[in-house]
Amino acid sequence: MAATALERFWGLFKHKTGNVIGMIHLRATPGTPRSSHKVQEIIDIACREALLYKEAGLDAVMLENMHDVPYLHTSQVGPEVTSVMSVVGYEVKRIFSPGPVGVQILAGANKEALAVAKASGLQFIRAEGFVFSHVADEGIMNACAGELMRYRKNIDADDVMVFTDIKKKHSAHAITSDVDIVSTAQAAEFFLSDGVIVTGGATGQAANVAEVKAVLGGVSLPVLVGSGVTRDNYHLYRQAHGVIVGSYFKRNGNWQEEIDSSRVKDFMENVTSVRRIPVESTMIM
Repeated sequence: MAATALERFWGLFKHKTGNVIGMIHLRATPGTPRSSHKVQEIIDIACREALLYKEAGLDAVMLENMHDVPYLHTSQVGPEVTSVMSVVGYEVKRIFSPGPVGVQILAGANKEALAVAKASGLQFIRAEGFVFSHVADEGIMNACAGELMRYRKNIDADDVMVFTDIKKKHSAHAITSDVDIVSTAQAAEFFLSDGVIVTGGATGQAANVAEVKAVLGGVSLPVLVGSGVTRDNYHLYRQAHGVIVGSYFKRNGNWQEEIDSSRVKDFMENVTSVRRIPVESTMIM
């Protein structure tokens, strides 16, 4: 009998809940407006960050081309981006092993992310626009689940887990305002998502705790929190299966800055303390 998404998640991550996934925001890739680093420099910086996270005790890391602003829409992302992210992914996986490594390619380049994961031996991707349409910064994002999951089968990448944003940040959801976040999560589950991601409205903004709780109760998938997690609110999201942390680990909590090792250390020390508390006592009800 095939393993459930939760069983696969628990086989990959150390903890039943509250796993910490640290973001590695790659320097701008070749051809993008802010590109100023050679490919080897991009690799070296990413590997240093992966080692820092590993030494701090994070449970996983995820690569993202966050500095490639302004982002291209979905299939317009060029081979130069996926090529660089593949070689970076391979080297980061080598550094962070045996912990899991994932990838997201902005904006909505989910097939490209799967290709990178397949080539680099990564274990998961973060996908935008999996179910329902929404209006993002880059334009209208339409549902991609059918095409994406067939592509995963075609390239023999069923071992790569697909974690999907629902009611995604930096987006307007007026056209789906009659579909609540739990119904969106349930649609993602029906369309074979391996996990759903709940976020705030923008990078660094905290997710609504009540929404996280509702989604946890509405699906049988891993539920991750995708923005706004800090040292001081981690305990509120402890019942989620994972938290994705980027901005908080940077100087002054600004995603564009360098990683601040003292912030990472302080965060993980607090995580250790929270993990000593029974999980049922950690989320506001």
